[in-house]
Order: sequence, then C-alpha cells, then structure tokens
Amino acid sequence: MSTARPRPASPVAPAAAVAVVAADAAVFRTRADEVYAQLKRDVADFILVPGDRFTENEISERLGVSRTPVRQALFRLQQEGFVEVLFRSGWRVLPFDFDQFEQFYDLRMVLETTAVHRLCETDRRIDRSLIEALADIWLVPAAQRSADTAQVAQWDEAFHCTLVAAAGNAEMARVHADVTDRIRIIRRLDFTKQPRIDATYEEHGKILKAVRANRGDQAAMLLRAHIETSQAEVRKITLHQVHLARHAGKAQGPR
Repeated sequence: MSTARPRPASPVAPAAAVAVVAADAAVFRTRADEVYAQLKRDVADFILVPGDRFTENEISERLGVSRTPVRQALFRLQQEGFVEVLFRSGWRVLPFDFDQFEQFYDLRMVLETTAVHRLCETDRRIDRSLIEALADIWLVPAAQRSADTAQVAQWDEAFHCTLVAAAGNAEMARVHADVTDRIRIIRRLDFTKQPRIDATYEEHGKILKAVRANRGDQAAMLLRAHIETSQAEVRKITLHQVHLARHAGKAQGPR
C-alpha cells in the first residue's frame, strides 16, 4: 500500500531557487534594477500587455520613483525586446514575436532533453534531492493537486528550471534561465485553462518517474512531447486571450 508524500509548505520547490529566485535576487541592486524587475513582472502578470502605451511619468507615479531609474529600466527593456520608444508619445509594449518564441521553444527542447539524459546517466554525480523535491509537488493524488493557476504556472517554471539545474551544468542552467525569462508571459497564458493544468500534472509525473528510474530515452521522449504540446498552444494565442487574462487577474485582485 503506497502512501502519499506530504505536500510542501512552500509554493515553489526549493530547487526553483537555483534558476528563478536566485536570479531575481541578483537584480535588486539599484532603484533602476527594481523598476526593471517590476516592469517585467507587470508584463508577465498582464498588467502591461502587448500594444499598451504609457509614459515615463505614469510609471514614475505608479511606482513612486523618479523618472531617471524608470528611463534606465525602460532602455534596458527596449534592448531586450519588451518595449519600444515612440517619438514624442511615450513607450509601447511590443507585440508578441511568435517566430522568436518558436526559436526559444526549440532551444528549450535541446537544453531540457539534454538535461534529462544527463540526469539518467548513473556515472554522473547529481543532486537527487532536487528531483525528490519536484516529486513532492507533482507526484501527488489528484485530490491534492492545486487548482490555483498562478501557483501551478510558478511550479511549472520551477519544474523545468530544476531539471536543467540538477543536471549540473551551470552554463546550461544560465542559458535556460534566460530563455525561461523571455517566454514567461506565454507560458502563463498556457495555464488559463483547467485541462492544461490537469495535463501538466500528468505529463510532469510521467517525466519524473522516468528520470527516477534512470530511463533517459523515455524521459527525453516524454519531455519533448510535453514541450511540443505547449509550443502548439503558443501558436493559438491571440491578443484577445491576453486581454482576457488581464481582466481575470483584475477580478481576482492582488495576490
């Protein structure tokens, strides 16, 4: 008779800190860094959506900071392809670049399938505790699964980052964290429907079981199919869905 693992108290597995929390902590050095991080969260949380226009003064007033750090943060976001400056009329959040998202997903595929193969090589030294931390979240009875879309989206991101981090290649983890950062808003849109949440639990569970059994080829095949499904959902995303997500977030209020 099997027993269910206790549900972790933390909303994100400890391993997520490797690629998500630690990365965020590193940017909080100056006021401009804080504004930069906040604006990126605004995009990921649908507070700012593609096509939105705003001025530096509006951001300054909302965040309670001067225009200088706001301008510095916006120029940094412009370089990364999140926003563009409009001649004499402020700034605009750039539309989705779906060709670029396709490339990011292809890169994810390479990094993550390579990682699970490494995790299943018995002659490698890896941190198995990271994998077990993921099992505490994803290998639970259906009744214990979270229905909180925002929480599941965070756990999903942590799942993939942890698989790569656990493989032990710091440069691979760094590149993967950058890709994760760029596709965050798209991935969160993928969790606005309950069937996708249910499927994620099932698919993550199968991947973890294969990794724990050191079945590298199977784990990579399952992971590839999982990412391809998500990639197919990205192609269906419309601006209408983005605005629906924003209104849903407003209706739920601050978290």
